[in-house]
Amino acid sequence: MTERKKRRSKIDPVKVSILILSIFLVVYVSSKTYALATNVISYFLKSGYSNVGGAFTKPIFPEKAVLDKEVYDLRMHHLAHSFDLNNASSTALFKSATSTKMSTSTVNATTTKAMTTKLAPSLWPAKNTVYPKVGAILPFKRIVAYYGNLYSKKMGALGEYESEDMMRRLQAQAKEWELADPATPVVPALHYIAVVAQGSAGSDGMWRSRMPHTEIDKVIEMAKKIDAIVFLDVQVALSDLQKELPQLEKYLSMPNVHLGIDPEFSMKTGKKPGSVIGTMDAADINFAASYLAGLVQKHDLPPKVLTFYRFTRNMVTNYKNIKTIPEVQMVLTMDGWGHQARKIGTYKQFVYPEPIQFTGFKLFYKNDLKQENARLMTPAEVLKLTPAPIYIQYQ
Repeated sequence: MTERKKRRSKIDPVKVSILILSIFLVVYVSSKTYALATNVISYFLKSGYSNVGGAFTKPIFPEKAVLDKEVYDLRMHHLAHSFDLNNASSTALFKSATSTKMSTSTVNATTTKAMTTKLAPSLWPAKNTVYPKVGAILPFKRIVAYYGNLYSKKMGALGEYESEDMMRRLQAQAKEWELADPATPVVPALHYIAVVAQGSAGSDGMWRSRMPHTEIDKVIEMAKKIDAIVFLDVQVALSDLQKELPQLEKYLSMPNVHLGIDPEFSMKTGKKPGSVIGTMDAADINFAASYLAGLVQKHDLPPKVLTFYRFTRNMVTNYKNIKTIPEVQMVLTMDGWGHQARKIGTYKQFVYPEPIQFTGFKLFYKNDLKQENARLMTPAEVLKLTPAPIYIQYQ
């Protein structure tokens, strides 16, 4: 015990104090150095730069994409023929407007003075529509689609030709549209009838046939080969969208798959499909849009495109009640066939006067030639329509 006390008495309190002070100093300096380094790194991370070659020059994380509303508005006016992006002076003005962030009202006033192109009537661009979520296809690109069903050579080009031949034809057709309107790139599409109205009631009495998923899978794979998007078209017959759309949720949840609904074969009166022309109300279209919006939100997808058809007024009722939403882009497509004058008249009578958001135009390789002196309308002729259709379908 005495020996231990002697050893303890030899401990120098000054040295102990210096040791403790040194430990505290090291901890303090380390914490300050760590905090400074963290702040510096955080600053550059927030600024979006990384250290490449000894200098902070390149983004680590790209800025979150946002919709360019000025470009969107200008392209909508391009469709309405109040702004021609294929005209040299218009293009210069377009670039100036987007670079200086001119307001839409300023652009309109400037273009009125600078260009001889007559401003389109006030119906177009459609009023009271919302801007889309970022990633929207329309109006930045035009969609050119082949329509049909793989089981039938008579329902459209999609099923009439062998797949490789069909895709070559579609790509060639898309190129014609790019040449006719160079300012608007073209996205090819396969518009597949996934629910087909049929001539028999079927086991459930709904007068429609749902295509097997194996057939839809074939179309998805075809589209990948040419970087095309896909539309699944639904002819509900005596069924309804509430029953049919959930059957396709697997596909509609994919970013490259969109939806078409066909009022002609929506038989609300209970009559056989094809015996009379069917109808859809704004409530039906709003349901389809809401359903798609839910999938967009759930899976963080770019906006969906929703097409629906019209060649008589009653095919789409209460159009003023159709609500546009950021997750879905709505396209009312003129579906009539025949002589070019007849098609133009149908467009002017049933599409132009009741604006919703975007318009489409359907061309029939065979039916459009049935009347005397009829021929297939050229892209240049279709683009003269007001508004210029942004979705083109070939059957």
